[in-house]
Amino acid sequence: MKAFQFKNFSVLQQEEVFKIGTDGVLLGAMSSVGAGQRILEIGTGSGLISLMAAQRNVQAFITAIDINPDAAELAAQNFKNSPFHERMECLQADFKNFESEEKFDLILCNPPYFEENPSVKHVLARQQTELDFRSLIIRSTLLLSPSGIFSVIIPFESGNVFEELTRENQLHLIKKINISGIAGSKPKRLVMEFCFTEKPLVEGHFTIEKSPRKYSDQYLELTKEFHVFKK
Repeated sequence: MKAFQFKNFSVLQQEEVFKIGTDGVLLGAMSSVGAGQRILEIGTGSGLISLMAAQRNVQAFITAIDINPDAAELAAQNFKNSPFHERMECLQADFKNFESEEKFDLILCNPPYFEENPSVKHVLARQQTELDFRSLIIRSTLLLSPSGIFSVIIPFESGNVFEELTRENQLHLIKKINISGIAGSKPKRLVMEFCFTEKPLVEGHFTIEKSPRKYSDQYLELTKEFHVFKK
């Protein structure tokens, strides 16, 4: 298995599990990890987002789940190899049936977002065949603590639908970051955060690259505690 090296941990990858991507890095770095005690990641894949959350919040216990047994096993191995292993667990579970006696202060998800895709590769990770937006939101509200935050990264064009579904389930939008791939381009992703209490909305715009294959100052600053950049 090939390992992707970050500053404070490494992430093993394999063909059967969705590879590390920019979306995961952005959510891991942008989410409001705060000082919460319990964090849940839905659909963890290799475990990257959970590992970033563990690094950012040194007192939280992180539970990660994935319906794919290969992903759950890989993430568990990556957690075990990390310096945060005592505060992390990975479970092979279907979120639609997942239950917890304790509520979570932060729920993270880089959800499946292609309605249909003829490719069989990464079918669970990138198609809404096992977990659609509505099911994700409804189940998350049942597991979120009264003051907890629900944090996701989704395609820009899905933002209005996602926000409408959250409103139907008594969640309020508190953060909205429009993400462009390259300077001057239209947004392609949204980082959105929700909670049960209405608060002033924090909005922003984020650009990943200032020119082709050259990271923006925003991206370099955001990920400086994680990425190992070539000199």
